[in-house]
Amino acid sequence: MAVSQPATFNEEWPDERVFAYLNHIPPAGVNADFYVLYNAFKHMRAHDFERLLTQFKQDGRDVLAQNAEGQNIYQVIAKFPKQRDEFLSVLEKFM
Repeated sequence: MAVSQPATFNEEWPDERVFAYLNHIPPAGVNADFYVLYNAFKHMRAHDFERLLTQFKQDGRDVLAQNAEGQNIYQVIAKFPKQRDEFLSVLEKFM
C-alpha cells in the first residue's frame, strides 16, 4: 500500500499556487477561460478564487466565457448549493 500525503485544510495558498491556475491548458474544444474558472472553483476557497479573479480580469480574460453547453461559470456555480452563495458573491464583483 502506498503512503499518501495527509490531507491539509485551511492552509494559506501562496500567490504562485493560486495564479498557477491561470496557466492550466484545457482539453481540445474547451474554452480556456471557462476551464480556468471552473477548475479554480472546484479546488479553491472563495477568498483564493477572488485573488485569482483579480489577476484573471487584469489579464483581460473573459469572466463570461462559456462551456460546451453554453453556460458561463456563474450559471454552473449556481447549481452547487453548498458553495453557491459565497462564490457567486465573489464572482459578481468581477462581472
